[in-house]
Amino acid sequence: MEIVEASEENIRRAAVIIRLGGVVIYPTDTVYGLGCDPANVDATRRICEIKGRADKPLPLACSDVEAAKRIVEFNPIAERLAERFWPGPLTMVLPAKVDYPIWVTHGARTLGVRVPGHPVARRLAKLSGGVIVTTSANKSGEPPPKTALEAAEQIGEEVDLILDAGPAPLKQPSTVLDLSGDELWIIRPGPIKAEDIKKALEL
Repeated sequence: MEIVEASEENIRRAAVIIRLGGVVIYPTDTVYGLGCDPANVDATRRICEIKGRADKPLPLACSDVEAAKRIVEFNPIAERLAERFWPGPLTMVLPAKVDYPIWVTHGARTLGVRVPGHPVARRLAKLSGGVIVTTSANKSGEPPPKTALEAAEQIGEEVDLILDAGPAPLKQPSTVLDLSGDELWIIRPGPIKAEDIKKALEL
């Protein structure tokens, strides 16, 4: 297990590991994330094995809105919410445009995507091709880690590198909003509240 400062040099090193099929832990604005190349079958399976869970789709972090639009179908509501809340702690579930491995989708035709508020997460995604897995870096059922050390204590021996940028600012997972159907559903409450979303959409 190796914990390194999230410097530009080490972010580049982590991106090389991801491109080569490895798994890294990295900071986001919400909690510490467990990341890999979402198109890599072995890496995505490994993340599910590390977490001890293979029944839920893996959320994805994008370097910017353009990267997100390459992998999911945006609608006018998603456009408005992205403009208001990205970069930030809102994950939007939208129809997929890309066929990722079963370990990412678990059979769903949708993908959960966001542009994180943390510059390290965005930079790592950009250097890794624009999109990386961003599930929380913990064992299933355990609390999401707010620091690199907390992540290391849970799963540090099972990853290739840990980037440390201090405590995650928000200290809680992102709000997850399903926009894939006719109605909006908050799948997981988080930092962005229902009232915030309604206000942004002027409902």
